[in-house]
Amino acid sequence: MLFKKIVVGALGTCCYVLGDEENVIVVDPGDEGERIYDYIVKKDLNVTEIVLTHGHFDHIGAVGFLKEKTNATVSIHEADSEMLSNTNKNLAANFTGENITAPKADRFLHDGDIVKAGKYELTVIHTPGHSPGGICLFGNKILISGDTLFKGTIGRYDFGNFRELLQSVGKLMKLPKDTRVFPGHGEETTIMDEILFNPYLRNELYGY
Repeated sequence: MLFKKIVVGALGTCCYVLGDEENVIVVDPGDEGERIYDYIVKKDLNVTEIVLTHGHFDHIGAVGFLKEKTNATVSIHEADSEMLSNTNKNLAANFTGENITAPKADRFLHDGDIVKAGKYELTVIHTPGHSPGGICLFGNKILISGDTLFKGTIGRYDFGNFRELLQSVGKLMKLPKDTRVFPGHGEETTIMDEILFNPYLRNELYGY
């Protein structure tokens, strides 16, 4: 599998390009669209879909640029779809004061849906808590966890729902223990490492 992490923007958002040697998807192009597109052109890749793990401004900022360049389908969970055009809901108004928006979605994702990254298939896991429509993508022993799960911690919930987020993280802990986890910010981890070392998992909710 072709798998490339490109860290973009002031908040260090992890954008992922993955698929086979011809067709790929781009996950969370939060900023620096030209740099992401330069990689796509250099590798002579065809982008079939732009998948958003959620609708916050730091994950959607370059969607419009890449959509124009590639004509790829834009996909997001329906519960976060209004964030694409609403700077209050996507938090850009509060955090940056800038008008950061994205084109409307072509496809609404739901729990259990399949996203095709070239010849590979990824399953959508609905993981609300950080945002109502947060999702993760799982396949080929890889989990793209967005802002749901990070190395040693979980996503922010001060503008979300803490209980929902814990329940969502609990779903992820049922994945194979050797699953590599690639979050929306920061370093990669594994499901096993999070079970062993993540302090949010050491409680009666999971029994770890």
